[in-house]
Amino acid sequence: MKSFNYFAPTEIVFGCGRVSEIGGLALRFGKKAILVTVPEFPAVAPLYKKIKDKLNEAGVEIIHYDQVIPNPTTEVVGEGAKLARKFGAQLVIGLGGGSSMDTAKAIAVEATHPGTAWDYLHYTAGPSEKTLPIIAIGTTAGTGSQTTPCAVITNTAKKDKSAIWHKNIFPRIAIVDPELTVSMPKSVTAQTGFDAFCHNFEAYLSVNTNPLVEALALDAIKIVVENLPKVFANGGNIEARSKMAWADTLGGLTNASAGVTLPHGLGMQIGGHCPHVTHGQALAAQYPEFTRFTWQSAVEKFAAVGRIFNPALNNEDDKSAAEKSCEAIDNFLKKIDLWIDLKSLDVTKEDIREIADCGQVLGDYKNNPRIATIPEMYDLLMRCYERK
Repeated sequence: MKSFNYFAPTEIVFGCGRVSEIGGLALRFGKKAILVTVPEFPAVAPLYKKIKDKLNEAGVEIIHYDQVIPNPTTEVVGEGAKLARKFGAQLVIGLGGGSSMDTAKAIAVEATHPGTAWDYLHYTAGPSEKTLPIIAIGTTAGTGSQTTPCAVITNTAKKDKSAIWHKNIFPRIAIVDPELTVSMPKSVTAQTGFDAFCHNFEAYLSVNTNPLVEALALDAIKIVVENLPKVFANGGNIEARSKMAWADTLGGLTNASAGVTLPHGLGMQIGGHCPHVTHGQALAAQYPEFTRFTWQSAVEKFAAVGRIFNPALNNEDDKSAAEKSCEAIDNFLKKIDLWIDLKSLDVTKEDIREIADCGQVLGDYKNNPRIATIPEMYDLLMRCYERK
């Protein structure tokens, strides 16, 4: 066995109703908190009020920054950081999906450091221990951001989507309350749930994986395969929602240790060039071609995952099961209405050229069992342009 390290410092507070504990948890870090969310709409209004009430009851003064957008930008982060500094925030609470949690992490950096959050991306020395403490509360089940040292942000001027990746932005506490995910619409349930699968599958495949990640990832993949179709069909199934929330959390833990691979790196570039495309959509559009590009370089692992999707593959040898795993994953995408292509997402062939040319800006592609060249990335994405 190879040597490896595993570091996951986030305290996980898991279970239905646990969000009610936010007041006492926040008080550990200070009495002035900035709450970071998307703008209020009817489905989340009661939750926002509950969070604020619990914080106030505990004696925590709050200021609410509610300008988070999908694919959060450097401008959004900057405005939040200004507000946090002016308010004198002692901690940051990110409430929502991955965009809200990532914005909260980036605000925690920019509010306490010179320059902007963009100055502390993954290829730099990163932010210092001055970073404000972060509490992450997820309302989706897929991004895993509540347990990762990653904050994804978009620089619109540069058409660049990149990430801070540093131990100092691990949330101190992650509140994983499955009840908060019940209001997710079907499309968001599918996209975030598929992202949870991708985090775990790619960490399992990663050249940087280790035995602990492999065990966690396989368990999470089994959970997603069994439960994502259930919550897609019936969003009120709280037991299946709970299991998906756990698979999501595992995805953060596996990603934090082993990283992700080719589809995530390209997916980030798709989001950077075409901000209207969600992360889950970008992954779904790529996966049929990604699996066919990669499976021969990781036969045993593709076979193991293929057998989870399709138990009939237990009767076939590894090579056959690995090859057929591609079709099994295709069928799963169809089951959750994510059989999509880049054309349907309004990604043009000109966009694809630019996206591929930036395909090696992030290092995720190096984690893939088969490393893609720029021409191979372009060819892969072009095959994703229009799907029958």
